[in-house]
Amino acid sequence: MATAVLGPDSGADILCVDLVRIFKVVASGGQGVEVQALQGLNLRIDPGELVAVIGASGSGKSTLLSILSSLDQPTAGVAWVAGRDLLTMKEKERVAFRRRSVGFVWQQTSRNLLPYLTASENVAAALAITGAPKGAAARRARVTELLDLLEVSHCAERRPAEMSGGEQQRVAIAVGIANSPRVLLADEPTGELDDTTSAHVLEAMRSVNRELGVTTLIVTHDPSVSEHVARTVQIRDGRTSTEVLRSTRLDEHGAEQHVAEEYAVVDRVGRLQLPDEFVTALDLHERVRLALEPDHVGVWPGRSADAASPAEPAHASPRAADSSPPQVDLSADRRETGEDGTS
Repeated sequence: MATAVLGPDSGADILCVDLVRIFKVVASGGQGVEVQALQGLNLRIDPGELVAVIGASGSGKSTLLSILSSLDQPTAGVAWVAGRDLLTMKEKERVAFRRRSVGFVWQQTSRNLLPYLTASENVAAALAITGAPKGAAARRARVTELLDLLEVSHCAERRPAEMSGGEQQRVAIAVGIANSPRVLLADEPTGELDDTTSAHVLEAMRSVNRELGVTTLIVTHDPSVSEHVARTVQIRDGRTSTEVLRSTRLDEHGAEQHVAEEYAVVDRVGRLQLPDEFVTALDLHERVRLALEPDHVGVWPGRSADAASPAEPAHASPRAADSSPPQVDLSADRRETGEDGTS
């Protein structure tokens, strides 16, 4: 088995391997309880990718973003972002990392924009903190360039209270990329917006990703975000469980066809999480039977010790036209696209 390359030589802008985060909380009665927010999470995002990480409340996605932004530290595992080892950085290095290597877009406007500054002044303030570019004229040109890119130049002299929610978030994106970061992290950037405005903001992020090549990670509970990215990673119970890759192909008539394919994520020790609908449909619980075939793995519902012979696996439901047992097909040749979502 090939050994995964870790660290800056891996070629990834975001790399998490077996990431664990354990919190100690005080329960009723004053007794300490450990809560495992991340349970061996693995994630790789290559330079220039636009990826959405989706998960329900409590799945670990917010903990993951706090670690990737260096605001929190993992209990165990490997975490590299923009070529930096997040586990070994000192506090001074973390401050420099947040100023120059990563940009942020948060759900709350109060965390993105200073309410007493205009859009132009907010972007200029971000540039002043990093000290680049040099010279007032160069900074003014950079501010104008960013506001034009996000299509909010008409808000240049407006304060946040004078903008719509969508305008505020697009200005926030301009602030987030003002320092020309390698990685842009977005935490629920559309959480306070309606569907139409959310779509506009997500398209703005996709435009920034395409035009500037900044690696972008969006963390959200909103599944509609997946329509705007080529790759969606699902987090469940503190681990990455499934990925959806989207691509555009030409059919036999030359017409564009949009394809979405879902894959289970296998970690370094061979574990994977089956989608909930698979587990429910085949009544999988406690244990399952596996069969290694030449080009795929079959998964059957387990049998109790007093059930029929293992050679006759039970059906989850009658199938008149097919006498073979119900199974989850993990065929290797079902994957038709590359990791970047292209054919």
